[in-house]
Amino acid sequence: MAMRPRALTGAALVGGLLLLAPGTAGAEVEPGGWTSHSPSFTVQERGCGTVSNLTFTLTCSTASGDQRAERRYATYTGGTRQFEGSFRITSMGGTRISLKQTFHESGSGPFFMLAVERGGRLYAVHGGDTVASGATVGTTVRVNTVHQVGSEHRTYINGSLRHRTSSPGGSFYDKFGAYRTNSGNGPATVVWSNLGFWRK
Repeated sequence: MAMRPRALTGAALVGGLLLLAPGTAGAEVEPGGWTSHSPSFTVQERGCGTVSNLTFTLTCSTASGDQRAERRYATYTGGTRQFEGSFRITSMGGTRISLKQTFHESGSGPFFMLAVERGGRLYAVHGGDTVASGATVGTTVRVNTVHQVGSEHRTYINGSLRHRTSSPGGSFYDKFGAYRTNSGNGPATVVWSNLGFWRK
């Protein structure tokens, strides 16, 4: 029986998100048996999206069309993969901006999308579940996704498990940056840091 997507609650995040201390790279969740690797990526700039190293900006307030500034990482098939990255929103004039995606390349497209609303609510775009709160301008938030292809996808915020859903098989890839969702608009600027990728 398929697992229903759901957000999880946890005492570690009551009242909002915890600030991260500097230098938290390499803090992978679910430790044991991981091998670090560095997948290749391409930069995607469309519409009013611009990318400067790890700064991703949507410069317009357009509520239609393809507005994106992202990194798209190499495709993977099978096994278990973990992504880690920290983001800090430096400006948010818009709302409902996708920050991190796990994309089902051999399926129907975006499989999991973590987005943010003005005000700091993090949510899963498909289903609308609240994942966490407190992702406000200037706050650094760590995101880990653990993806067991053909089994389950789990999302951690600042080290706390916040969302899980069943996963089909097939080929997938990771994306992050700033991307206008169908119901969203910019402008917005997001800075990512402390990136890590593992597999087993």
